[in-house]
Amino acid sequence: MTSTIDMAHPALDGRSTERLAGLLSGWLPEQRWFGGKGRDIESVVVSSCLAAPQIADDNGEDVRLWHVLAEVTYRDGAANGEAPQTYQVFVGARRSLPDRLRHAAIGDPNSAVPELGGHCYDGLHDAFLAAWLLERIADRDSVGPLRFDRLAGQVLRTDLRALVLTGEQSNTSLVYGDQYIAKVFRRPAPGRSPELELGLALAVAESPHIAPPIGWAEFDAAALDGASLGGEAVDEPVTLLTLQPFLPSATDGWALALTSVRDLFAAEPDVSAARAGADFGPEAHRLGMATARVHRALAATLPTGWLAPEDLEHLAGGMRRQLEMTARQVPQLRPYAPGLAEAIDRLAALGGPLPVQRVHGDYHLGQAMRTVTGWILLDFEGEPTRSLAERRAPASPLKDIAGMLRSFDYAAHHLLGTMSTLADQPPAATELMTARAGEWAARNRDAFCRGYAEVLGYDPRAESAVLRAFEIDKAVYEVGYEAANRPSWLPIPLNACARLSTRH
Repeated sequence: MTSTIDMAHPALDGRSTERLAGLLSGWLPEQRWFGGKGRDIESVVVSSCLAAPQIADDNGEDVRLWHVLAEVTYRDGAANGEAPQTYQVFVGARRSLPDRLRHAAIGDPNSAVPELGGHCYDGLHDAFLAAWLLERIADRDSVGPLRFDRLAGQVLRTDLRALVLTGEQSNTSLVYGDQYIAKVFRRPAPGRSPELELGLALAVAESPHIAPPIGWAEFDAAALDGASLGGEAVDEPVTLLTLQPFLPSATDGWALALTSVRDLFAAEPDVSAARAGADFGPEAHRLGMATARVHRALAATLPTGWLAPEDLEHLAGGMRRQLEMTARQVPQLRPYAPGLAEAIDRLAALGGPLPVQRVHGDYHLGQAMRTVTGWILLDFEGEPTRSLAERRAPASPLKDIAGMLRSFDYAAHHLLGTMSTLADQPPAATELMTARAGEWAARNRDAFCRGYAEVLGYDPRAESAVLRAFEIDKAVYEVGYEAANRPSWLPIPLNACARLSTRH
């Protein structure tokens, strides 16, 4: 494969840019990672369109690549002054579209756009264009405002064929052979991603519990010439993608936990969670230890601070607002709202100071991979619905603890809703299964916290008012999410809210 960086390629004129925007307006809503599902698009505006390389594939055909940033405005949002959403697309173009790329076509696969180079498609699905990205990272290259880099001392293989993973929701992941995985941020935020920022900090700290960002690509903010990105000012490089080691033999914590729960449900009624097949307790304990070590490394390498009384009130205020909004949207939550609000008030009444630092921010069993050497924590991007400023702000480590504790509760109870035979069982059998799920969750929550305490010297449950408030905030968020997306799962967070509303 040969490639040339062709910065002399003529820029698109206004008519061509509008035609590209029209193609994207029909294609974007069909993508799994599109964040505006069900909303009417008011407009799509191409804010940046960089002509990158021209690549000759194995058959000698020229392949064009365009790096595109598109601003999407929605009809219901435009009236309320909502900022547009920014999406990143690597648009490939060929004079003829091979069958293997027709599924990735942008627009009509039989219709060419000559000014773009031919038939347009999602370039990440093209092994030749994906290889070009890897080569740029390996060479620490620059292509106009695109800046590619890698960790010092890293030597990357560039002869690996790429494959797009299908399970990603908010981003797109490319696996190169069995060596690397690249996460392409479909909605780049105006600044350095926490995924890259925290990953680099933990790499400096030589943490054994991460897959370090061995390479990345960023967009030079100066190229936007003062323009905003998603309505926010851009004054630092924008992270476009990260490259990490691929963990082909690892298993995520969610899958391991579900195996353990199934073993418990299949065991005789008098068999405890500690004795039922694949007991997850020891792994939960080790995961707690790994979490504590990562928190300790983040505190040692990045700024820390304290929340003053007014900051605690602001934090609690945000929790109250989410509770009030969700209770309006989900009537089933309303009976528990007073007790939940009272618990949140206890957080504000503590008066501080509360220590804060950089944390994972969206921590659950699916973000932890069990390898032959131990637990690896992934996806330090934070909650995808939060702004970049919110995701980069220091927070209490108890936020991560609460996220994982909620995840244990999910793993324990969600199988109950998928067991078709349960509805046919007498009430006593249903109560037994529910009790066993509660036993599993309690055992693993306890093991996780004990593992955390073993490393840092204190049990996070000792700060019960703060931990409970974070658990409530997470459970209330889950109520809203499940009501909108997976109604059959709604009883899991609702039952948690019932418990949290009365626990003291």
